[in-house]
Amino acid sequence: MPILTFLRDNAPWLTAGVLLTFFSSFGQTYFISIFAGEIRETFGLSHGQWGGVYMLGTTASALVMVWAGGLTDHFRVRRLAPLVLAMMVGACLFMAANPVWWLLPLVIFALRFTGQGMMSHLAVVAMARWFVAARGKALSIATLGFALGEAFLPLIFVSLLRVHDWRVLWVAAGIVAAIGIPLLLLLLRRERTPQSWAQTSQSLGMDARHWTRNQSLRHYLFWFMVPALLGPSAFNTAFFFHQVHIAEVKAVSHVALVAMFPIYTAVGIGAMILSGWALDRIGTARLLPFMQLPMVVAFLCFAMADGPGLLLAGFVFLAMTTGANSTLPNAFWAEFYGTAHLGSIKAMAAALMVFGSAIGPGLTGLGIDLGLGIEAQFVIIAGYFIFTSVMMAIGVSRARPSLSLTP
Repeated sequence: MPILTFLRDNAPWLTAGVLLTFFSSFGQTYFISIFAGEIRETFGLSHGQWGGVYMLGTTASALVMVWAGGLTDHFRVRRLAPLVLAMMVGACLFMAANPVWWLLPLVIFALRFTGQGMMSHLAVVAMARWFVAARGKALSIATLGFALGEAFLPLIFVSLLRVHDWRVLWVAAGIVAAIGIPLLLLLLRRERTPQSWAQTSQSLGMDARHWTRNQSLRHYLFWFMVPALLGPSAFNTAFFFHQVHIAEVKAVSHVALVAMFPIYTAVGIGAMILSGWALDRIGTARLLPFMQLPMVVAFLCFAMADGPGLLLAGFVFLAMTTGANSTLPNAFWAEFYGTAHLGSIKAMAAALMVFGSAIGPGLTGLGIDLGLGIEAQFVIIAGYFIFTSVMMAIGVSRARPSLSLTP
């Protein structure tokens, strides 16, 4: 189907997917960490203490995601999305009004659960379930919301932070999120029915069947994927979480650093579209093992950078994996495990990714406090992504023959 025809015929659902991923921004690390300096100063926190607070709140959201993510197998996105978005509005206002440091873990939990957790989960599960033959294309388009948020929100809010109090900006974020509620209700007034689409034989997984969450957890492939699920969430999050500190170490201004985000986003969009096109034609199994190799180059560039040049190169390579990571893993779960129980299976994977985003800032913040510089940590992180790539290659190559049984 020509792309313009695809966009026209599926505009309401694709637009809803873009909005869901965009509004997840207010619970993503790249947005929350904009205010890291102000939060640490207001509440008197060190890098390690702030990382610990973030880890505690994010870990709690990961645990709740294991249960809450499965709700997408039973309720339509039209019912869940406005509710989650209303909770996000409350979380933004909670951050603006919070007077004490010991409530910060609860604030972070609310932001991470509604934003990075449920909003992202709702978007990718809906796209993977509603579209079969064009799953890669749909995921690529819907996840443009992530790219738009990464490109523009940090630059806008860092600029506003120069003239407005950080708490006022969190109120503004809540107002923007509230606008999304009526928009989503309008777009999804004729939502497709997930249950009926989930039962089609076209969306069977390995061994020509639909896998339950318990069955997938007992299958070796899931555990070969765990390091790869944790890695980008942990260390992308850590990079953006410590953006203020990294700017200081690299002797560039914070504004100069976030000015690179739109380039990172542009490359990510290209990688996302290319990976979506490729997975529809080549298949997830052939592409997945190579997805995280650019991360190796990215973190080596970040480690060696002594100015904006190598930092920008690092962003380019980081964006290659970030873009592919928006489509390939989400298609992977539907392709290998089927769609009947996709919500609960993807919820477990989402919980692992949220947990990764909890331990990344915590570990790197502790490392900074203990004297292990962020540049040395970047070299270790590069080595980790070599390990994840090997694990994916082994797991997928062993499981791939089972896909040939699917009619």
